[in-house]
Amino acid sequence: MQTRTDRITAHDGTFDVRTWLPETGSGPGILLIQEIYGVGPYIEKVAGELASRGYVVAAPDLFWRIRPHWLGEHTEEGTAASIELARDFDLPQGVADCALTVAHLRAMPEVRGGVGALGFCLGGTVAFMLATKVGLAAVLSFYGSAVPESTGLMERIDAPLLLVFGGADPFISRDRVAVVEEAARSRPNVVMHIEEEAGHAFHNSEAPMFHHPEAAERAWAVALDFLDRQLPVR
Repeated sequence: MQTRTDRITAHDGTFDVRTWLPETGSGPGILLIQEIYGVGPYIEKVAGELASRGYVVAAPDLFWRIRPHWLGEHTEEGTAASIELARDFDLPQGVADCALTVAHLRAMPEVRGGVGALGFCLGGTVAFMLATKVGLAAVLSFYGSAVPESTGLMERIDAPLLLVFGGADPFISRDRVAVVEEAARSRPNVVMHIEEEAGHAFHNSEAPMFHHPEAAERAWAVALDFLDRQLPVR
């Protein structure tokens, strides 16, 4: 597996995109969208696993306008600092940066096949919003906090969409998840997966205060099966 850092030009500057290439050298593309902790050890771990499965993975630095290359620690203090930083994050600008990254992936000679998007927490919201503007082969959103208040946008999403939530998430209450379930009921392209006993960020193995190993394993198996069906590696 090879890694590199690409640069993408936006209307107001340039930002870094960490890129992972599979051993085969080519494959479908996945836009991997960070949590509030930045493109750090957890995102690197997810990217490495996806690349090992044959995907070309690109993870843009979403916080480049406010704190380039931010790496928040997976501690109470680091979480608080990351939340504070995320308050200055411009969501529409971040979605636009991700759209540029999708275009970058599609132009890469290493990308053969479709392009999908996977986001966690903040990235889960960005992935959902991006899917309303850009056609993608598959979209996976893990516990995006703004998704429940944005279900009216679901009708703009044509791509296969997997929405993952924790049923015991203190940041996204179960009744708000139920709102998403109701909106998804009439959308054949939308798959809901809820780990009832898990809280927020339960897939993040770098964050002991959040990680729920059993729920993470089950949800990740669902996500990989979704990718195998919607964005298969040939």
